[in-house]
Amino acid sequence: MEKLTRAVLVGIFPQGAEEECLKSLLELRRLAGTAGATCFAEMTQMKNVPDAATCIGSGKLLELKDICINNDIDTVIFDCELTPAQIKNIENEVDCQVIDRSMLILDIFALHATSAEGKVQVELAQLKYTAPRLVGKGKDMSRLGGGIGTRGPGESKLEIDRRRLASRISYLQGELKELEKNRQIMRASIERSTIPKACIVGYTNAGKSSLLNLLTDAGILAQDKLFATLDPTTRKFELPSGISMLITDTVGFIRKLPHHLVHAFKSTLEEAIYCDFLINVIDASDDECLEHMAVTESILTGLGATNKPILYVFNKIDKCTPERQYDLRFFNGGRGRVVSVSVKENLGYDELVSQLEALCRYGKTREYFMFPYSEQGALNSLYNCAEIINTEYKDDGTLVYAWVDEKTKGIFSKFLK
Repeated sequence: MEKLTRAVLVGIFPQGAEEECLKSLLELRRLAGTAGATCFAEMTQMKNVPDAATCIGSGKLLELKDICINNDIDTVIFDCELTPAQIKNIENEVDCQVIDRSMLILDIFALHATSAEGKVQVELAQLKYTAPRLVGKGKDMSRLGGGIGTRGPGESKLEIDRRRLASRISYLQGELKELEKNRQIMRASIERSTIPKACIVGYTNAGKSSLLNLLTDAGILAQDKLFATLDPTTRKFELPSGISMLITDTVGFIRKLPHHLVHAFKSTLEEAIYCDFLINVIDASDDECLEHMAVTESILTGLGATNKPILYVFNKIDKCTPERQYDLRFFNGGRGRVVSVSVKENLGYDELVSQLEALCRYGKTREYFMFPYSEQGALNSLYNCAEIINTEYKDDGTLVYAWVDEKTKGIFSKFLK
């Protein structure tokens, strides 16, 4: 059995922000568990400005060193972003691996990437983040020193590794461009179709993959872990009315998700930009569900994907108190519809499907079209881009009653009745 990594978690917070720090550390503990580490201890320090050299103060650093040396600690994980110099200085003191929150998230992404694009995105993000942090990984990384017997034209291991990293980054960027071209071609093909497209978004571990599995039997991995899903998955779902729609599951969001990670996965997250509406899944049983919603909204705003109809799906209501369930009934997202479900217990399924059907018809109107028998080719085209309610064959042509959007209505305007 593989030995679990023993880790110490470290968080710093400005005056008055201890509660937020503790919440973030709780999440960091779950991230560490997902990555295969067990939390031996947690350490916090109130510090309005992080120490430039070691992030935490000298006294706390000595305390951390004592914990690491006396308890066989493998890794120290900081709940903030560390500079290369800070990593070097802390590692020199504690004599074990030191990583920050971003490095931990990247490690989890590497564990869960399965598609070619996902693997390239993860490796590229890792290398870009690691490159400036090569400094101080031990004496073998230091520059060939001065003094008798050491002068010469040779490169240090640090310089060689940096050159190799730059070459690998350049290669991966080329690979990613090719993969993005393929994604754009596939997306353009889908765009030409008038089938409604929904994108499932939300905080990590809210139940997004489970929801897609429930609706479409997608068979994708759904675990009680953070970032269990990394690669987007799209499946077709047919509503009871006969409407078909495409639903895409995406990577979960999290607080303090670094900007460079959002950028690295931009082509993946763009699914939220090109869809017709969003399905925001929220873990209703989590006391911080409203804060998680705010994080999701913030990231969607950064992507430019907030101008769409949205359905708020409060999941895991089977774990909620009756009072919480009652409150959720009156939640107003401000610009969207709301439904409470339990994917695990199959509660609220009918209401969920009803809301999806309503969103698929968002912005559409019911119209009559009359197609002369000489224009049956146009009628066939309408069938491909509208929801047909009724068809009648008259003496002078085919009368069609259908749900259509403004674009389709304009294309077939000469047949409007």
